[in-house]
Amino acid sequence: MSKNKFILGKGLGALIPGAESSSSETEKEITHSADLGGRLQATAFVNLDLISPNPFQPRKDFTPESLGELVESIREHGIIQPVTLRSTLGGKYELVSGERRVRASRIAGLDEIPAFVIDVPSDRKMLELAIVENVQREDLNPIEEAESYQRLIQECGLRQDEVAERISKDRTTVSNFLRLLKLPNEIQQSLRKGELGMGHAKAIMAIPDMAHQVVVWRSAIADGYSVRKLEELARKVATDSSVTNGSTSRKKSGRPMKAANSGEDQITEMIPLENSLKQKLGTQVRIRQKFGEQGEIAIEFYSSDDLERISEMLMNIREEN
Repeated sequence: MSKNKFILGKGLGALIPGAESSSSETEKEITHSADLGGRLQATAFVNLDLISPNPFQPRKDFTPESLGELVESIREHGIIQPVTLRSTLGGKYELVSGERRVRASRIAGLDEIPAFVIDVPSDRKMLELAIVENVQREDLNPIEEAESYQRLIQECGLRQDEVAERISKDRTTVSNFLRLLKLPNEIQQSLRKGELGMGHAKAIMAIPDMAHQVVVWRSAIADGYSVRKLEELARKVATDSSVTNGSTSRKKSGRPMKAANSGEDQITEMIPLENSLKQKLGTQVRIRQKFGEQGEIAIEFYSSDDLERISEMLMNIREEN
């Protein structure tokens, strides 16, 4: 239908009354897609039934709340920013970017939506376009963003500096996001859910031991730590870990932990036991030898919830025996 034609150069005001303020965003999308190798073929209204999902979609988490807000916005204002598609066989289309808009449009009851149709020469270029468009324009959670960078490196053969150039960010930012993928799975899931931000994650990454990372994460979630509070705790735990695992095998006071009779051999024997207890209890444990065969075991906790967790574990051990 002729009334649905969208003519490039007239801006969104020619498509949707009152949408002139968003025209710069659509022009930016066209320019960016062209820079990445996608050649603009046409702009038009496309029937939603002809659009299939992007098989390379980097976004996995679509919260009902944010989708609901977008549905209401579309019902009130329509689609302000066209989606980007590539044409496929049989007069159909594959989504490059804009999956949230497509999903919300279907829920809102629309039959067709405005779209840029671009020529994408290969699946590899499609993957690169989809990832870069989403990273730059969508509200990805930190893990989705990290996974997107990893895919650009592994599947598109890009180096970290090339990824940074594609997304207009510095290399350090890309490197920090990639480090998130080395965190324990429960912490990654917490980042997906929005329970932690990137600042919290960077503080946790400063802790070298994964068991201690989980302990600190639990405390941060339970007590709602600010980034600064979490950074202070992470520094303390990281320092304590280096003291326990250091090659000097010294106590915090700096004095060597020696046994009266067995000397350095006894010190070495304590390290595997300390490490075993740390793994079982999920916190910092130090064994201090005092006189002869006497000594003490110090078990650290970092919040009231952490203390309760450790106490329950110790009580369960006692009950089992």
